[in-house]
Amino acid sequence: MTQAQKIGQFFFPAVFINDSEENIQATEELIRKYNIGGLTFFHSRASAATNYESKKKIEFNDDSYLRLKELIVRYQKCASTPLLMSIDAEWGLAMRVEKTPQYPYAITLGALPEEQKDLVYEVGKQIALDLKSAGIHYNLAPLADINNNPNNPVIGYRSFGEDKNKVANFALEYLRGMSDAGVLGCLKHFPGHGNTNVDSHLGLPVLEENLEQLLANELYPFIKGIENDVDSIMIGHLAVPALNEGKNTSATLSKNIIQTLLREQLGYDGLVISDALNMHSVSKLYDIKGQLEWEAFNAGNDVLCFAENVPEGIQAILENASEERIEESYNRILKCKEKVGIITANQPKGNLDFEKAAALNAEIAQFSITKIIDTIDFESIQKANSEKKTAQLSIYKNAENKFSKTINSKLHCPQFAIESIVDFDFEAFEKIAASFNYLIISLFVPKAKPLNQFEIDDAIFKLLEKLLTTKKCLIYVFGNPYVLSLIPNLSKASRLIQVYQDFEEFQINAAEQFLSDSKCTGKLPVFIDIQ
Repeated sequence: MTQAQKIGQFFFPAVFINDSEENIQATEELIRKYNIGGLTFFHSRASAATNYESKKKIEFNDDSYLRLKELIVRYQKCASTPLLMSIDAEWGLAMRVEKTPQYPYAITLGALPEEQKDLVYEVGKQIALDLKSAGIHYNLAPLADINNNPNNPVIGYRSFGEDKNKVANFALEYLRGMSDAGVLGCLKHFPGHGNTNVDSHLGLPVLEENLEQLLANELYPFIKGIENDVDSIMIGHLAVPALNEGKNTSATLSKNIIQTLLREQLGYDGLVISDALNMHSVSKLYDIKGQLEWEAFNAGNDVLCFAENVPEGIQAILENASEERIEESYNRILKCKEKVGIITANQPKGNLDFEKAAALNAEIAQFSITKIIDTIDFESIQKANSEKKTAQLSIYKNAENKFSKTINSKLHCPQFAIESIVDFDFEAFEKIAASFNYLIISLFVPKAKPLNQFEIDDAIFKLLEKLLTTKKCLIYVFGNPYVLSLIPNLSKASRLIQVYQDFEEFQINAAEQFLSDSKCTGKLPVFIDIQ
């Protein structure tokens, strides 16, 4: 290869599964002309995180998985050097692709007891097998971020929790599962994105900790990953002034953070990949095309993820980088390609296994469901039910959900549902509810991200506030546990169970736990201030 061709290997531009033929052909031209090293797949341009504010409508496509496979075969045919296909699939292909298996969020896995960490290994392994079936050999996951800031707008449910040991152990299990299935993993977002309150897709978060504090907490999972030969580490778009001569420079553009801290002090010689270079925290810094790509490479990144200026970036690196530096990054990328065997076999292999995914999710549900408050016994509920003093209320799902139906197969109590506040008569419901002593409430949290109170309407919070002071409420929360701190009077609940996911397997397991009054072994992975 020429130097320019080797430099091309550093570029992983974004591609979109549901893109136009024109865009696809433009990608094929990039592959043929510039010898790029790989691609990073996203669902569509409208769903890219940095485009949320544009409010473009996301078009869903039930054939996305087949289209992804076809595109990978097509793109590999264009490549003189086999492409390393990557995707961010933290909780499975379903994060980007419809009609594919979805696995629990990291925060749900973080609720598992330590002795069940083999389930995290199995999640990593199954996700890897799903990726291989599509032709992808590099998952930009998991997070090694310690979620120690409840106001974090972007990490939260994507982290294994706030305990550094559990985060490190579970991240390593996830990586080991992927590695055993032949897929590369990635710890992110170095040096730690957990204690931030800005979304780096839209702005630049700043970490105020010094090196000593970071070594004691944020850096711990990364250090454990380095000790266990992690395939790659992703650098986050966040500033750490204490590590960068007091400057608010993104870590992705900082030699002090990548070269001095990660390479020299922590002794990491594996692949370093930038976070997506289209993210607003860095994408608007330079007017000259290719300058951002050069600055990111010069800081120490080997792979330039979501690079938007490939020809100009290659030229800038060619003009400014030393031959030695180019060889270092090229050899790291080649080593990763050789590890997963794409030099000789780079086509999709295997099939999606929905049954295996469902069985794994059911097992995780069994061990992760968490009991937070419980002051009643099942006999009292049964007695009240026989006297027609017990009812069910489903919020943001109809009464046909698996949780309610499974419970009602035994209790046969009245069921109410609030699918939308527009169609629900709150005043009439409160009058009817006056005749019940017990209310079994299932709250299906609309969104995983905390923006706009997880999309929960104020009317729902007001209703719950009233019910919690007037009734014996048994509340089952299907969603991000951070929502618990927003519910007024929640500490007055007679029973509070955190279920984390709304998957059918989790709904059925929660209902069976209720009916059998069995023990819950899960533990909240983060501190929640319950009012």
